[in-house]
Amino acid sequence: MKMTLTQRLLRCVAAAFLCAGLAGACSNSSSTEVISASSDAGDFLWNIPDGIPLPIVPSENPVNELKFELGRRLFYDKRLSGNGSMSCSGCHEQSRAFTDGKKVALGSTGEAHPRGSQALVNVAYNSTLTWANPTLLSLERQILVPLFGETPVEHGLTDANWPEAKRQLEKEPVYQRLFPKAFPGEAAFFSKDQIVKALATFVRGLNSFGSPYDRFLAGDDTALGEKETRGKALFFGERLECFHCHGGYNFSDSTADRTMTFINRPFHNTGLFNIAASGAYPAPNRGVFEITGTPSDMGRFRAPTLRNISKTSPYMHDGSVASLGEVVEFYAAGGRNIASGPEQGDGRKNPYKDGFVTGFSLLPSEKQDLIAFLESLTDEGFLRNPRFSNPW
Repeated sequence: MKMTLTQRLLRCVAAAFLCAGLAGACSNSSSTEVISASSDAGDFLWNIPDGIPLPIVPSENPVNELKFELGRRLFYDKRLSGNGSMSCSGCHEQSRAFTDGKKVALGSTGEAHPRGSQALVNVAYNSTLTWANPTLLSLERQILVPLFGETPVEHGLTDANWPEAKRQLEKEPVYQRLFPKAFPGEAAFFSKDQIVKALATFVRGLNSFGSPYDRFLAGDDTALGEKETRGKALFFGERLECFHCHGGYNFSDSTADRTMTFINRPFHNTGLFNIAASGAYPAPNRGVFEITGTPSDMGRFRAPTLRNISKTSPYMHDGSVASLGEVVEFYAAGGRNIASGPEQGDGRKNPYKDGFVTGFSLLPSEKQDLIAFLESLTDEGFLRNPRFSNPW
């Protein structure tokens, strides 16, 4: 099908936004120099198309297929928990883009996490990890938190129960073969360090670039229908301004790759709360403020990728928004007004709210067009790829 001049221009503009990353486009951003080195084995299957830069890999944990396969098995293994009841996949299901469909995550002891499980989609490109911790900059450090963290308890591993969990892992014949192959030359195996590095390698390989929108950018004129095309124009337009915080090839402004000299690590207050007109969010979900104690960091969270967003409901850090339609309505209103109760307050007037969350008007048909475009970011192949599935 031959494209009109207007269609060509729209495609060029969209591609430019997608590839540029829009580093620093949103307010409340900061930059730090890239210091991590890249190191790959030549046979690693990144599942990343030409034109997308490779992610940064720390030199102390180079990727390889054997380490990936070990990490895949550990990711799905309940023995990697204090009571033998929970694997990483308990909160990160492949069919849900590695989320769990719950408002907030539940740990191995039944304790509720204050926040929802984030999607493990293109995590290798995240410039920060977790919802609101600007100090966690590597998967290797972040993975220690769910494994050994105490507040809240997730996997529930401790110094006391770790020896028994390790013994259970050592009994597995598959591991007896894989650990020496994944870490050749090391004198001993089944260490915490090796387990973390293998898990990080698996998660680093969970990359998704096979959506209808990706096929459109690759030249498939049939990949997007009329509704999706109209929705794309809305998404990338200044009227809605979605792309300012969800731009770039990963649809997030918190993105890092090997081509970047400086990396932006922004967080945003979207006006979800404004308790008692003070700007406050409910503890312990106060965003970056929980780390820094700086008033202006109140309610600031990282913008997650929108890839596979149709599969990762409920939305927001606390799972308080049920559907994509409600998400669109929330941003159209410029925040959320809670009329009564202990969290009463008009988030639209939060003094720390991001300058791009100003609200907009949208016809019902335009709302459906925008949702159709967001749904076109779903990579069905990623959700069913046997490379990422439970090997047990």
